[in-house]
Amino acid sequence: MNPYEKIIYFDNNATTKTDDEVISVMLPFLGEMYGNPSSMHTFGGQVAKDIRKAREQIATALGAVLPSEIVFTSCASESSNMAVRSILESNPEKKHLITTQVEHPCVLNLFKWLERHKNYKVTYIGVDSEGQLNLDELKVSIKEDTILVACMWANNETGVIFPIKEIGKIIKEKNPNTYFFVDAVQAFGKIPVDLSDGIIDLLSISGHKFHAPKGIGALYIRNKIKLRPLLIGGHQEKSRRAGTENVAGIVAMGHAAELAVKYLEDENTRVRALRDKLEQGIISKIPYTKINGIGTERVPNTTNISFEYIEGELILLHLSDLNICASSGSACTSDTLKPSHVLDAMGVPFSFLHGSIRFSLGRYNNEKEVDYVLEIMPQIIEKLARISPFRK
Repeated sequence: MNPYEKIIYFDNNATTKTDDEVISVMLPFLGEMYGNPSSMHTFGGQVAKDIRKAREQIATALGAVLPSEIVFTSCASESSNMAVRSILESNPEKKHLITTQVEHPCVLNLFKWLERHKNYKVTYIGVDSEGQLNLDELKVSIKEDTILVACMWANNETGVIFPIKEIGKIIKEKNPNTYFFVDAVQAFGKIPVDLSDGIIDLLSISGHKFHAPKGIGALYIRNKIKLRPLLIGGHQEKSRRAGTENVAGIVAMGHAAELAVKYLEDENTRVRALRDKLEQGIISKIPYTKINGIGTERVPNTTNISFEYIEGELILLHLSDLNICASSGSACTSDTLKPSHVLDAMGVPFSFLHGSIRFSLGRYNNEKEVDYVLEIMPQIIEKLARISPFRK
């Protein structure tokens, strides 16, 4: 039996617990400070200063040069669509795009849609067996008509970190007129992010990945880059994103960004040690396992582990019965048994492909939780191995 009354939550890459301090900061804007920041009267207009403060907090946390480079959105998917589609609308004569084979669906599916419906030519850069980007392939793919390169900073499934600054330099050397958009959703709050050198043109983050509530995101737009708005309407966000501001979410995200920077050392020491203990314990206790991406730099909280000839979904069900939350690196659903596109691009052998589990830890996890998971995981895998038709 799970000795904890509470859930053991090892799925922080999916979403994080909203920090109690963040909740306290946002609560007044769900109650007495309910005015519309665009209103002429003082009661509504007074909350505009809190939006300005949050914009400054996020700009500082990202190392942006100006607070005005931050545009608030509803989520990372909106930020990605706004960045990509606005750049394309502003440069309709150029039809070549580049992204990677391992992007999050909010980028990957958008690029596939642009291929099918808008006649864009897309180059999908591959990765090696550790999930690291093929930079030589990137170099030769950048052409005169390449308008945009979109690349994640850290992979959501494996935690593998791409050399973003090196990638940005390659892009600008090959074609200074090519824009560089970075999905930093899984990077911010786990590794330092600094935009002060101007290498990155656009960058997205999502509040609920670093202990802010769901429903609030931000897009960094480098100063002097002009975008056509994705949402047409009012003048909000300097006419870059119409719609009444989510004041409570914005204030919460600003405070959470400050805390994320504060907790970076904890993330890269204590949380990293918990992650390392978990994956090393599993490897030592359970045969026929492999860590995906262990041979390259990863964010400190994430491990993606494959178990040979074991279905990842079955492992998750057994863990869930014990109130342990994790996720499957195999993007299977009940009606499609397609494996993870990330692990497939890495060339993970078929025998391991469907048996991948992602554990993603965070600031609220502790060593006792890791010890308990290490205690029960061998039992779960042994039980599933006995019923596997492929295990001898």
